[in-house]
Amino acid sequence: MKRLIGRFVLWISGWKQLSPPPNEPKYVAIAAPHTSNWDLVLLLAIAWVNRVKLSWMGKHTLFRWPLGWLLRRFGGIPIDRRSRHNVVEQMAEVFRKAKRLVLAIPPEGTREHAEYWKSGFYQIARLAQVPIIPGALDYARKEASAGPAILPGEATLVADMDRIRAFYAGKLGRFPRLMGPIRLREEDALGEEDALRAQLKSSASSDQPA
Repeated sequence: MKRLIGRFVLWISGWKQLSPPPNEPKYVAIAAPHTSNWDLVLLLAIAWVNRVKLSWMGKHTLFRWPLGWLLRRFGGIPIDRRSRHNVVEQMAEVFRKAKRLVLAIPPEGTREHAEYWKSGFYQIARLAQVPIIPGALDYARKEASAGPAILPGEATLVADMDRIRAFYAGKLGRFPRLMGPIRLREEDALGEEDALRAQLKSSASSDQPA
């Protein structure tokens, strides 16, 4: 039934899927760009068509009676932010225990304009040792697509983000004015560290006797 509903939603809205679902049992799926509530409708339709169960994180208090069972049925994973284990550690543990798990994360953390992506998707994938799959909803062309698998740790953070930026280049959300740059605060910190190292190296060289 879900598959039929998903196909109907894509058909009536004029959307098409460009790439098959990733052949990975466990991964973190980037859901971007996120500028509208319709993103969730389309994302669920695509997941249902491909028989992929999407999971998402929610505050643990949302999962109490009477709605807890329903939220879990629709892929909800309760996260306790008060725990001594932070969100990244909690989700990494969930990944370790699961045989199959697709965790969808909108990295902007909001439908409004954001200057930075939140790095939780990257940190979770790295600690859980699962790949990141970029997923895009391009409203300009009404096309849904999935990018290459990226395993954090095989390259540098900046190199991984460059691959993600390349995949999303030219893809527009429903409200393009709400889209922000694809970057992490950690990248800025790395840039500052590199600049400091270069400055220290330059200073050390200038202190050498002629």
